[in-house]
Amino acid sequence: MAKRGELTWLWIMIAAAVLTQTALNLLRPVTSYKLLVLGAGETWVGLATAAYAILPLIFAMSLGRLSGRLPTLRGMIAIGGAVMGLGGLGLAFGGSIAVIMVSSAVLGMGHLVFTIAGQTVIGRRASPATMDAAFGWFTAAFSIGQMAGPLISGFILGNATLGEASHSAAFAGRIDAALWLGAGCSLLAVPVMYLMRADGGRRHRAHPPAAGADPEDRTGAPGETAAAATGAAQGAGVGAEKPTMARIWRVAGIPSHMLASLALLAMLDILTAFMPLVGESAGVAPVWVGVLLAVRGGASFVSRIVLPWMSRRWSRHGLVLVSLLASAVALGFVPPVLQAWGASWLALALMAVGGFALGIGQPLTMSLVSQAVPSTWRGPALAFRLVGNRVGQVVMPVVAGLVAAPLGPAGGIWCACLILAASGTERLVAGRRS
Repeated sequence: MAKRGELTWLWIMIAAAVLTQTALNLLRPVTSYKLLVLGAGETWVGLATAAYAILPLIFAMSLGRLSGRLPTLRGMIAIGGAVMGLGGLGLAFGGSIAVIMVSSAVLGMGHLVFTIAGQTVIGRRASPATMDAAFGWFTAAFSIGQMAGPLISGFILGNATLGEASHSAAFAGRIDAALWLGAGCSLLAVPVMYLMRADGGRRHRAHPPAAGADPEDRTGAPGETAAAATGAAQGAGVGAEKPTMARIWRVAGIPSHMLASLALLAMLDILTAFMPLVGESAGVAPVWVGVLLAVRGGASFVSRIVLPWMSRRWSRHGLVLVSLLASAVALGFVPPVLQAWGASWLALALMAVGGFALGIGQPLTMSLVSQAVPSTWRGPALAFRLVGNRVGQVVMPVVAGLVAAPLGPAGGIWCACLILAASGTERLVAGRRS
C-alpha cells in the first residue's frame, strides 16, 4: 500500500480499533446474559440492542461534519474509546433494566465517535487506489475484536448454561467481571491514540489538493489516481454545496449502498445479541456461544485480509452481492442446526461461511459511498452511511425481538437474514456494476 513509515497512523488506528472492538464484542453478548439474569426476555434484549443505536442515530451527521472540520482526529478517536469505557462501567454497575438501557446507549455513542473519526481519517489519507485495502485493514481490526471479545467472555462465563447457573452468585460475579474487563479494554485505547502525531498527515500538504477540496481535506495521501481527480473535478460544483442528507441521498447508488450496509451491520448486531438466547434455548453453554461468535469474527477477518486480492479479480458489485446472499443463507440455518439437530460442528461451519461473506461487504460499502460523492463530502457521506446503519440498528433489533417473542430467538436471526436477502435482491434486479 505505501512505505512503512507512511502507514504509522494506520497501524495506531488498527491497534485502537482492536482494543475497542474487543471490548464492544465482549460487552454486548454478556449484556444479553445480564438481562436474562435480571429476568428480561427476548423483547427486552431486542430493545436493549436498539438502545445501543439511539444516540448515534441522533448525532451521526453532526459528528460527521465535525470530523470534516477538525485538523486532526486523534483526540476525537480517543474520546470515542473513553465514552465506550464509561458505557461498559455502567453495564457493570447496572442492577436494573433501565440502567442497562442507558449504558447501552452510551456504549453506542462512544462507538459512533470512534468509527466516524476512524473512517474519516482513511477517507482523507487513503488514495482511491489504496482505499479498499485501507478500509479492509481497519475493518479487519474490527473483526479481530469480534473474534477475541466473544472468546474472552465465553471463557470467563464458563461451561454452565444460564439455567444451571442463574441462581449462582458466582455466575453473576463472572458476568460483572467480564463487563469490567470490557470497560478497561476500551479505556486502554485512549493512551494508544496519543501515540499518533497530532499533525499526522499534514506532511502531504505540499501536494496540490484535489479539485474542490477545502482546507480540511488537504491531508489526503499523495498520488491520487487520474480517475479520482476526474471524479473530484466533476463533483466540484456539487461539492461546493453543503452536504445535507437529502443531497447525499440523491447521489446515484447511495440508497442501494446504504441498504446493503444497513443489512450487513444489523445482522452482526442481531447475531451478537440473539446467539446467547439461541444457545440458551438449545442448551448450549456460554463458552460455546462465544466460540460460535468468535468463528464468525475470525472468518470475517480472513475475508478482509484477502479483500484487496478479491477486489482486483471481481467487481465490487459482485462481491457485495455474494456477501449479502451467502450470509443470509448460511446464517439462517444456524439456529435450526443447533436447536433441532444439536450439530455444533455444523453450526461452526455455517458461522464460518456466513462470517466470511459478512466480512466482504462492510469495507466495500465504505469505499462505494466514499467514491460516489465529491471528495469534500466524504466525511458527511460516511456519517450519513452510519445514520442509515443506526436506523437499522434501532429498528431491526426491535422487530427481531418482537418476532422472537412468538417464534423464539431463532426468529430474530431469520428476520435479519430476510433483510440481507432483500438487499441482495435489490442489487441483483438493479444490475449495479460499481
